[in-house]
Amino acid sequence: MKQRLLGKKTMAIAMAALMAAGTMTGCSAGGKENTETAETTKKETTGAVTATSTAKDGQASTGEIKPCTIKFRYWADNTDYSQLMQDIIKKFNAENGKGITVVGEETPWDGGAYSENLFNAKMGGGDIDCATWKLTSTPLFVNNDLLADLTPFIDAWDKKSDIDENIYNIMVEAGDMERVYVMPWNIQVLYVYYRPSIFKKAGIEVPKTYEEFLEAIEKCTMDTNGDGKTDVYGFGMRGAKGGQEPWGSFVNGRGGSFKDLTTPEAVQGMQDFVDVYKKGYVPPTAISDGFSEIIANFKSGLTAMTIHHTGSSKDMEKVFGDDVSAFPFPTGKGQWTSMGDTETVIFNSCENKAAAFEWVSYLAAGEGQKMWCEGTGNVPVSKSIQASDFFQNNRFMKASIDGQGYAGIVPILDTTTEWISSLWPNTVSQALTGSITPEQCMRTLQDGLYQ
Repeated sequence: MKQRLLGKKTMAIAMAALMAAGTMTGCSAGGKENTETAETTKKETTGAVTATSTAKDGQASTGEIKPCTIKFRYWADNTDYSQLMQDIIKKFNAENGKGITVVGEETPWDGGAYSENLFNAKMGGGDIDCATWKLTSTPLFVNNDLLADLTPFIDAWDKKSDIDENIYNIMVEAGDMERVYVMPWNIQVLYVYYRPSIFKKAGIEVPKTYEEFLEAIEKCTMDTNGDGKTDVYGFGMRGAKGGQEPWGSFVNGRGGSFKDLTTPEAVQGMQDFVDVYKKGYVPPTAISDGFSEIIANFKSGLTAMTIHHTGSSKDMEKVFGDDVSAFPFPTGKGQWTSMGDTETVIFNSCENKAAAFEWVSYLAAGEGQKMWCEGTGNVPVSKSIQASDFFQNNRFMKASIDGQGYAGIVPILDTTTEWISSLWPNTVSQALTGSITPEQCMRTLQDGLYQ
């Protein structure tokens, strides 16, 4: 199903979507150039380096690279991350050997205003060559011809296979369904947290299938002191805003998908979601529980399992030590988990895209990838870096990495922001309380997403 791209409605609507998601000269200019292919004839130019697809340390590009300055805009969540990015830039500038100088310009995320400000800057002719990115911004920028097509660069890159094909597919889906405009950088993959001690008490192993997962939810719902009341609920359900992500795993586990939420398989996944609520396998507050509530319930021991990503793993270990672990959402007729994202892009206005690709590929699979992901705790996209002991010996990272091959995103459409913030929680709430049937719920969600 081809997506309807943002930008077809008014600019005000497009900017609202961006907000909800979330001076050096050189390679910055208002003109455009066609991306050179890997077969471009090598030129001998004084003071220039011709890059090939065998550049070392995760750097590669097509075409000729001349010494130049690349202006890079990024945001950092805290001062430590800000310093880390500056350290990465400094290392790249010292070691790239091609005369490329990256100049980092930090601006705040500001609740998603980063994307709006970036759009305004580029529409106004701003001299930014490349930037850190969120997928939700892609359609608007593509519709306005602001992003460079990275497909030929990636195809010529010797480290292309170092990133899972599914990650590239997600990048394509966020754009025009044909080309890659976004370079992978780091991800957050949702997995299932669980308490080994509760699993032991329930007499169960880590579930390997979706059906076993549903059984584990039931068996981990227990009255531990014999007073006739549930003390531990099997699962921490997120029924409020943001709950569409773990919910999507139930739908796909039955063989459904976001392409058509009205199929029998998708409806059955919704029925499973309703059943675990009605049967008392989740806290009675689940309808209104958001991120803070599901994490608090898990930390207090009220729930045996919940779904989140590595961002909360350090706090979990502080509370439980070794009595907390994780597993990737298991497979049924289908398998899916939500992927959070942070990427990079190169703008069409960049005069030397080959040089800019050297930088973004360094972040994707070079030393910049290693430094950033080890320093921030985000999941790397580079398979070779994922394979290092640093990530493989971390059970939460391992669960994330194991889930990357089937991770995905909610379709990015004109309707997505309203669907996530309002339609999904309101409609699912009605289904959980029995005001509407699972079939009616899924029809409403389908119509709202693809209207």
